[in-house]
Amino acid sequence: MLLLAGLFFLTALLYAVAGFGGGSTYTALLVLTGTDFRAVPVLSLLCNILVVTVGTWRFARAGHLGLKRSWPLFAASVPAAWLGGRLEIGQMLFVGLLAGGLLAAGLLMLWQPYWERATETPTAGPCWIEPLAGGALGFMAGVVGIGGGIFLAPLLYLLRWAPPKAIAATCAAFILVNSLSGLAGQASKGLAATAAVIGDHWLVFPAVAIGGLIGSAIGSGRINPKALRIVTALLILYVGTRLALRWWSAVHGGAA
Repeated sequence: MLLLAGLFFLTALLYAVAGFGGGSTYTALLVLTGTDFRAVPVLSLLCNILVVTVGTWRFARAGHLGLKRSWPLFAASVPAAWLGGRLEIGQMLFVGLLAGGLLAAGLLMLWQPYWERATETPTAGPCWIEPLAGGALGFMAGVVGIGGGIFLAPLLYLLRWAPPKAIAATCAAFILVNSLSGLAGQASKGLAATAAVIGDHWLVFPAVAIGGLIGSAIGSGRINPKALRIVTALLILYVGTRLALRWWSAVHGGAA
């Protein structure tokens, strides 16, 4: 448990610097350590909420969070995250979706052209993109216990949606509202079996809270964002690859 808490601390620290919650990596770590997959989304979403609450507050206080522009994302994602949280899926589908999401996220973080498209002069895209993206990512967030911000950020950069700080603020708030909504959806299925697992993993909560506080403080200072993004992407790809290999082995073994 101490090792897992340490990994959660490191994950929270790295993700919080960039305004993310780390839910995708928490989920993968829990699956890789044999945690009951039915309890994994609840644990990950709780950790997400602990990390991004402070980040969202700091961005909002600094004036980077513009609700006038971002509300279509939230309006579509919140009900979709709740529906995703209510959905009952099997373990193999759960692990497969998570592995694919992690690999996609890691590759997007390494793809430099996405992150060079931020601009101080936002451009207006088609009106349907924001609610469509918000709904799809919100649903994914609820199903597997992630916030969706790690997928939203590259899209917003690609669209030249806003300056970098505004994109980071929007992603932090997006993760927060989706995590809360997804958690509500998960809770509606009943948490009797999950409560014991949460009790066994209580140490991860102070770990991510401390890591998130340190990470958000570092992120508000001077740090090389490119180097940090590469390190985070490599961590995501490593965990995603291990998860994908486990999924492949299970599917191949079942087919045999």
